Amino acid sequence: MKEFELINRYFTGRGVARRDVDLGIGDDCALVNVPEHCQLAITTDTLVEDVHFFSDIPPRALGHRVLAVNLSDLAAMGAEPTWVSLGLTLPNIDPNWLDEFTEGMHEIAEYFNVQIIGGDTTQGPLTITICAKGIVPKGKALTRSGAKVGDWVYVTGSLGDAGLAIESRKNGWQLDDEAFACALQRFHFPSPRVAAGQALRGIASSAIDISDGLLADLSHILRQSGVAAQINADMVPMSDALRNSVSVEQSLQLALAYGDDYELLFTVSEGSKLAMEAKLRQYGVEPVCIGQIQAGDGNIELLYENHPWPFPKTGFEHFS
Repeated sequence: MKEFELINRYFTGRGVARRDVDLGIGDDCALVNVPEHCQLAITTDTLVEDVHFFSDIPPRALGHRVLAVNLSDLAAMGAEPTWVSLGLTLPNIDPNWLDEFTEGMHEIAEYFNVQIIGGDTTQGPLTITICAKGIVPKGKALTRSGAKVGDWVYVTGSLGDAGLAIESRKNGWQLDDEAFACALQRFHFPSPRVAAGQALRGIASSAIDISDGLLADLSHILRQSGVAAQINADMVPMSDALRNSVSVEQSLQLALAYGDDYELLFTVSEGSKLAMEAKLRQYGVEPVCIGQIQAGDGNIELLYENHPWPFPKTGFEHFS
């Protein structure tokens, strides 16, 4: 099988066909229509073997994961996902691997009504680049720069499970089968909070998705908003699998600093708290308040059981 045979077999005519796509796979560019009074949200992520995923990851899980982490960026902006371009670099063409990988991609794309409209395939070390696009009503996008003093800090779900899966693999931590399966599921099949992101439009003052760790991603909001935060570490939501598998200190390190959770971290004013909580519950999301925005210049004060708690680790950063 050669490049164009691969494209025709696994992508042309497969998956979602949106009405707003005039020309998809098969030409030099795709042609799409952006609705009137909307802005186009664009995000790009590259995932590299043995950096972002283990080499033995099931290909169906990898297909899901590479798309999910990009949809999470769109969710953090309150955007509706619409179109995706794929850059796929493969060491060789393995039809069985490609069957599973593309099935994983098409499954999550169909769930969120996203059409794969183009991309590129090359030969080399396994690397996958996704450029995801979405639409958001003009002026309604969530950003990192709107947090205000007095706003409350929330997350949409439990943190640390992906870190538990990674560390157990890397360091040989002995977990019981159920806990390991739970953690690995969260790492392989992240669930982007697309509906929650759209529900937060006009309510949240700032938002970001948790990819590099809660503290690291919160720092982005604080710096761009020109504020500080007080965070109650003991309020950070964690799964039973995490709590029952490692010590309290280890679980907090994974939940606060590891990342790969793809929950939303956002801020909301006192006057909007009740409306936000009610709206998110309509989508099955139980948001958890973990702290409050304060005056300052990007610093984070961590408390544990209402006492100051020193915590030196931040989050993942390439080239660090």
